[in-house]
Amino acid sequence: MTSRTAAKRYARALFDVVLKEQGSLPQIEQELAGFVGLLTEHPTLAKVLLNPAVPVPRKRAAVAELTARAQTMPVLAKLLVLLAERDRLALLDDLLAAYRERLHDHQKIVAVEVTTAMALSDEHAQAIERSLAQVTSRTVSLRTKVDASIVGGLVARVGGTVYDGSVTRQLERMRQRLVENA
Repeated sequence: MTSRTAAKRYARALFDVVLKEQGSLPQIEQELAGFVGLLTEHPTLAKVLLNPAVPVPRKRAAVAELTARAQTMPVLAKLLVLLAERDRLALLDDLLAAYRERLHDHQKIVAVEVTTAMALSDEHAQAIERSLAQVTSRTVSLRTKVDASIVGGLVARVGGTVYDGSVTRQLERMRQRLVENA
């Protein structure tokens, strides 16, 4: 089992327990992100907690102390201690990503990345956001990016699907048709 698969299982379990206990799903996400951020901000701490040479009881004690001081919700604290006991703290980044994905799916939010050749005005960005919300029947979390290499048009990444309406792609298709017909 890959680490991403394991992280998704832990995320699903955490999400399901919080949902069943009617806990705050966004608060769990914030606290989990805070713990991951703590390890990012303090590389020495991360090095110790992720080092296989450090005894598991020390990792467990450190995580228990950190979660107690941060007043982490009990269900999340238990999961973090469990991960320390199983020496699986390396899964935290993937766990956070998988939990966020489940949370957004539950809240009917879709992440959309739109790439254009020039920066979009606020009006255009809002129009694209409204159109995509209508098409997907979900709330759209829009992120824009500029890439001059696409010449014109736009490329939209909606979840795992890419819609390429760039001038570069259209020219490439025309070239392929010309080559095939030649």
